[in-house]
Amino acid sequence: MRPSYKFETGVSFARRMDQQDALSLIREKFHIPRTNDGKDAIYLCGNSLGLQPKNVSAFVGAELENWQRLGVKGHFEGEFSWMPYHEFLTPDMSEIVGGEQKEVVVMNSLTVNLHLMLVSFYRPTTDRYKILIEDQAFPSDRFAIRSQIAFHGFDPDSALCLVRPRFGEQVIRDEDICEIIEREGHEIALILLPGVQYYTGQVFDMAEITRLGHQKKCLVGYDLAHAAGNIPLELHDWGADFAVWCTYKYLNSGPGSVGGCFVHARHSVAIDVPRFTGWWGQEKSDRFEMTGPFRPTEGVEGWQISNPPILSLAAIRASLEIFRDAGFMLPLKKKSETLTTYLQWLLKFHLGHEITVVTPEEPHRRGCQLSLIVPGDQPLFYKLDEVGVVCDWRAPDVIRIAPVPLYNSFEDCFRFVKKLKFLLDGNNP
Repeated sequence: MRPSYKFETGVSFARRMDQQDALSLIREKFHIPRTNDGKDAIYLCGNSLGLQPKNVSAFVGAELENWQRLGVKGHFEGEFSWMPYHEFLTPDMSEIVGGEQKEVVVMNSLTVNLHLMLVSFYRPTTDRYKILIEDQAFPSDRFAIRSQIAFHGFDPDSALCLVRPRFGEQVIRDEDICEIIEREGHEIALILLPGVQYYTGQVFDMAEITRLGHQKKCLVGYDLAHAAGNIPLELHDWGADFAVWCTYKYLNSGPGSVGGCFVHARHSVAIDVPRFTGWWGQEKSDRFEMTGPFRPTEGVEGWQISNPPILSLAAIRASLEIFRDAGFMLPLKKKSETLTTYLQWLLKFHLGHEITVVTPEEPHRRGCQLSLIVPGDQPLFYKLDEVGVVCDWRAPDVIRIAPVPLYNSFEDCFRFVKKLKFLLDGNNP
């Protein structure tokens, strides 16, 4: 049931909500971009690139100083020596995605991790060779999956099992996903769906999809690019076989930063699982002996290929510290629901006849994103930029707005709708 909120239209209400917000001071931990006149921009683009935490300079600077001062000895000396550096991120990242610590590692980029997971968990046979994905999957998933299918000698056009919204609708119905799994599950080798759909902001029922997939003996994985740091996740309890994500969106770790990977504990000691191997996945006790057969480290760390870039990991560790200060995902989700529902209410109150929100209305079916179809399409997007609103355009006709609870305020939402109405009323910036 949708929660009941008693919203008001004036800016005084937004400011009062910000004053009562227990997480409002977290905003001060981030650099807010400025407009040409020196004011804070209305930054609603965290679903594309999160803002820079103010502590990043100190975290990254510390490793630059260690490199300067210690040289190669930095691998083994200091409070955060480089050899085990990725392990310092594991407890907090595990908390964010709901995994056990041996199930979670920060490594590579999302698409590289996806390919590594497909090597291990897409093992087609003549009878079971299909992959279930959404029809409008982000290209990083679609391209990777098609190439893996072709690599195994199958035709991607016939091996892809696509789920799509019904005619005239924008989001995929849960029951349609369930129906496809029930109908074609005997031929599906792998289900790979997003946690949050990038275009509409729809949250998928990962617990139920995983349950149904396993019931049909399918392996189940998730792309959490738009879910990690956005919504609470319980990957271990849901039983997902694997998941991959990036860290530069809601996890605020900088452009192109290192991604993350989850492999369920039931696979952690299955050394016969096929995988592409590298020296960083070798058992730590003899990693540097340079001889003998490959023996994977137990857990997801056994899927590592190379030693990670420390400066990028330092930026991720800085951001994770802020998530820890905020109490991780449950307090953030509570604020996110109120913040996004308030934005939705303002849009409907002021512009209900001029815009369409394609994101599901129910708070549990979305994260902190609203996708708007608006008159004027892309020219309106550019006009919003001119009046200090940073948002995101997705062809053919959607402007994505992401009020991120870590750093966006209720007044941000109020000011955005005011500026949007100003432009839709025909005023020039």
